Amino acid sequence: MVKLTPDLIQQSMQYVNPCRDRELSLRGYRIPMIENLGATLDQFDTIDFSDNDIRKLDGFPFLKRLSSLILNNNAVVKIGENLEQHIPNLETLILTGNMMQELGDVDPLATLPNLKFLSLLQNPVAHLQHYRAYVVYKLPQLKVLDFKKIKLKEKKEATALFKSKKGKELQKSIVKKSKFTPGENLSEFRKPSAHRAEEIKKIREAVANVSSLEEAERLQQMLQSGKLPEKETNGMEVDEYEEKEEEDDVE
Repeated sequence: MVKLTPDLIQQSMQYVNPCRDRELSLRGYRIPMIENLGATLDQFDTIDFSDNDIRKLDGFPFLKRLSSLILNNNAVVKIGENLEQHIPNLETLILTGNMMQELGDVDPLATLPNLKFLSLLQNPVAHLQHYRAYVVYKLPQLKVLDFKKIKLKEKKEATALFKSKKGKELQKSIVKKSKFTPGENLSEFRKPSAHRAEEIKKIREAVANVSSLEEAERLQQMLQSGKLPEKETNGMEVDEYEEKEEEDDVE
């Protein structure tokens, strides 16, 4: 990974794009976080952060001129609070190919008064029920969502849904789900419970026993599906594994 330093900013490509905006390209550096943008001296209309490793949209100084942010193919899971105090004139935000998970995760964007164009394509959140209606309702300033124009009829339907009794209950559920963010408050999880410690031990033992590529792939599929390597170990069913353990004990 590469730290976003003032030197990197000054050395990066700067040009006038086809929209006649002054653009700074910070693509493909594997930058993990946004920082040191004060070094731009607020000289850019557009900043392109595509193809990096940014997890949180924050870290901006006051950039009055900035109107477009492009963050294609990052790992954004969270939007910072009070963005309107730092990038008040942002009109376009492209977050295609990120990791936004819950509907409530988009709520902080509601404070950006000039936000008109937003893309959340290829994010997990875009596949959730009521996704488009919720974003249209929460961000009434939007004109285009996922490169599709928001029509007046769509706005009215979204408002009617989320102002209904059912919609209000739905909003409570959405807020509750969005309160946990992966990667935050890690200190609370540094000491695993006895149960979790046992799970970790089983996983480590299973990894140590892997002896072929096929077994490694099989173990990976198990872990991704949420299964622990206790029912199946090193390619053997649990009964076979227990029999093997008994034989080893006898020896």
